[in-house]
Amino acid sequence: MVADPADSAAEVTHALARARLADVPALTERLMAAIFTDNPEWTDYSPVPKEDLWEGCRQYLERILQILSGEVPGPDGDDVAAAIGRRRADQGVPLEVMLRTFRLGGRIAWEALVDQAHQDGADPDSMLSVATSVWTVIDGLSSTLSTSYRNTELDRLRRDDQRRHALVEDLLAGRARDTAFAQRTAKELDLPTGGLYLVIVAEMSNDGGFALRGQQNALSALHFRSVWQVRADSLVGLVALEQGKKDLALDALRPLARGRVAVSPSVRGLAEVGLAHQLALTTLGTSSYGAAELVTLEERFPEALLVQSPDLAQRLLESQLGPILELPVKERDMLLETLTAWLEENCSTANAAVRLHCHRNTVLNRLHRITSLIGQPLYGRTAYVSLSLALSALRLRDGLRD
Repeated sequence: MVADPADSAAEVTHALARARLADVPALTERLMAAIFTDNPEWTDYSPVPKEDLWEGCRQYLERILQILSGEVPGPDGDDVAAAIGRRRADQGVPLEVMLRTFRLGGRIAWEALVDQAHQDGADPDSMLSVATSVWTVIDGLSSTLSTSYRNTELDRLRRDDQRRHALVEDLLAGRARDTAFAQRTAKELDLPTGGLYLVIVAEMSNDGGFALRGQQNALSALHFRSVWQVRADSLVGLVALEQGKKDLALDALRPLARGRVAVSPSVRGLAEVGLAHQLALTTLGTSSYGAAELVTLEERFPEALLVQSPDLAQRLLESQLGPILELPVKERDMLLETLTAWLEENCSTANAAVRLHCHRNTVLNRLHRITSLIGQPLYGRTAYVSLSLALSALRLRDGLRD
C-alpha cells in the first residue's frame, strides 16, 4: 500500500515540532528581541512587567509547537491564547500589538522548524505542507486571542457601565455628603466636586424613548459637562454649570423637550445633588401628563408646594372651591374662568371683562355669585393666596388625571 502523502507531511510536521520543544526558552529570547526592534507604537508593552511578557511569549511559542507536534488539539478556542488575550486586555495592551507579536512568534517558530528540517535532512517538498500547518495554527491562535481580548474588553465596559450607574445612583441618593466619596466620584465621572449643579429629570415617552433627546451634545457644544442616567421610568441628568450660566443651559435644552422635563434649582456641589434630584422630581409632578415642556422649580413654586402635600391640596380645594365644583358643568366652568381671569388681572374687574369679552357688570355679578357660594370674601391677601392656590390645585388634579 502506498503511503498517504498527507500522513507523511503530518508526521514530518510532528517530528520537527517535537524536536524544537526543548528550545522554547531560546526561541522566547529571540521573540523578546524581535518585539522591540521596530516602531515603538507597535510595541507598546509598557503596562506589562518584563517577566510577565517573557512568560506569555514562552507559553505562546510552546503552544504553537505542542499543537504542531500533535500533543494538544487546536488551535481554535485554545486556552493559552485565550488566557493571554484576557490578561493583555486587562493590562491595556492594544490588540494590534498582540497580533503583531503573534505573527512574529509564528515567524520564529517557522524559522526554527526550517533549521530543524535542514539538520534532519527532511524532504524539501514536505516543507510546503509544514508551512501551511504553521500558519494555520498561527491564524487560529490569533483568532482565539482576538475573540478573548474583545470579550474581555466588553466585560470591562459592562463593569465600568455598572460602576458608573451605581455611582450616579449613590449621588442621587445623597451619598456625596461624604467628602471622600464626592471627590472620588467626581474624578471617575469627570465632574467638578464643587461649583453649581442642576439635576434634570425627563419622563419616558409613549414611544419608549425619553422626553429629552440630544441633550448631551447640545450641552457639550456650550462646554457644559454632564452625566446622564437611564432609570426605569426616567432619564436623569447632572449638569455642572461651572463657568456657564443656568439660563444658557436651559435655553439649549428647552427646544429638545418632547414630553415632561423638570429642572431643579441650582445647588452647590455634588453634596447637594440628592436634594436637587428630589426637587426636580417634585417639579416634574407639576407638569400635566401629555405636556411637552421643560419647567423649573422657580416657575412652579406654588404648584410644587401642592404636589408635596396632596392631602392638604385636596382639602384646600374643597374648602375654597367645593361649592362651585358641585355646580352643573357649564356654570361651574364659567365661574372658574371668571375667577381665574380676575385674579390674574390683579383683581381688576375692568381688565377681566376685556379678557372675558363681556361687560364689567357681568364680571361683578359672577364674582358676587362666587362669594355667595363659598361663603367668604374674595378680597384681601389671605383670600387672594388661598383662591390662587386652590385654582392651581384644581389644574394639577385635572391635568394629572388626563
